[in-house]
Amino acid sequence: MSSGVIVAGAGPAGRALVHRLVRAGVSATLVDPNPERVWRSTFACWSDELPDWLDPSAVAARTDRIGVAGHALEEIARGYTVFDTPGLQRSLAVDEAPTVTARVVDIDGGRVHLDDGSVLTGDAVVDCRGALPHDAPRQTAYGIVVDSATAAPVLAGHEALLMDWRGGAADRRALPSFLYVVPLGDGEFLLEETCLAGHPALGLDELERRLAERLGGMPSTIRRVEHVDFPLTGSSPRPWRDPTFRFGAAGGFKNPTTGYSVASSLMCTDAVVAALAAGRDPASDLWPAQTRAVHNLRLRGLNALLQLSPAQTVAFFEAFFAMPIAAQRSYLSDRDDLTGTMGAMTRVIRSVDMRTRSVVARGAMSMPDWAGDTT
Repeated sequence: MSSGVIVAGAGPAGRALVHRLVRAGVSATLVDPNPERVWRSTFACWSDELPDWLDPSAVAARTDRIGVAGHALEEIARGYTVFDTPGLQRSLAVDEAPTVTARVVDIDGGRVHLDDGSVLTGDAVVDCRGALPHDAPRQTAYGIVVDSATAAPVLAGHEALLMDWRGGAADRRALPSFLYVVPLGDGEFLLEETCLAGHPALGLDELERRLAERLGGMPSTIRRVEHVDFPLTGSSPRPWRDPTFRFGAAGGFKNPTTGYSVASSLMCTDAVVAALAAGRDPASDLWPAQTRAVHNLRLRGLNALLQLSPAQTVAFFEAFFAMPIAAQRSYLSDRDDLTGTMGAMTRVIRSVDMRTRSVVARGAMSMPDWAGDTT
């Protein structure tokens, strides 16, 4: 008997897809070894990236502006949203869909093989299990959750900080890190020392040390600690060629320069639902030529970023956030804006010094194995 659409993975992308499939009247089955596990990560996005169907209970805090600091602090006049992680999980209700508590060991067309020896058969299968372990650049971060009084001196009157590169490493040759500070609602704030991209990335112990040094010692008011460690690419460099359609972080919906994937996955969920309801392969709808080209450009951008020195990294992001918001949005948010993405990259390259320009060009041209063939 067919199970309709089988969705493997109960993270944000998987739950969102099942949630929307059920509401569209499409039969769906969710498969996960621990479907009720509580999400612990902090998710955030630009406010204009969110779909209009998202329940307000999924949002913990919004800011109209957010700070970015290279050598000096500037504010970006673009709305920023921090999810209420438990609220997001609850809002993506999957109660009306059958749930199978098991681990997927293999997907063969419409057949899903589980670790208990059973096999599910569906009209379509979507793999939402996240970026499976593989050799790729990673993002790491060590964060602490504190009260507003502890966060106030760090914020210095600002609502939130997206990237504060000031400090972070005494060794000018070391991989750089930045401070990220956002409100979580209910008077709580996340203070996080972040390694944006590394291959290998900075370890959590080093990031904890840098955060303590930046703050002049760890505060006594820490409520909980958050660890971040994930690959910046999907499970394959060309997800549109995968035999099974992958969605979310598994399927190339993560921006490889920033590591953000939740909002992009939520925004694209209904397009996947529409394709599945019509019996089409979602990859054809979600990965047209322009979107594939943007994805490839972003992989090249990530490789270029990995080649920069700490000083060049700061100069790069200063140039990036000096661009108009529309140009920033093209590179950070729009999956299919090839002209805008190329324009943003060109503007940044023209704004940095010749040596940095040369490093970026070399990094974009010589792609490593983890990026695959992007020609």
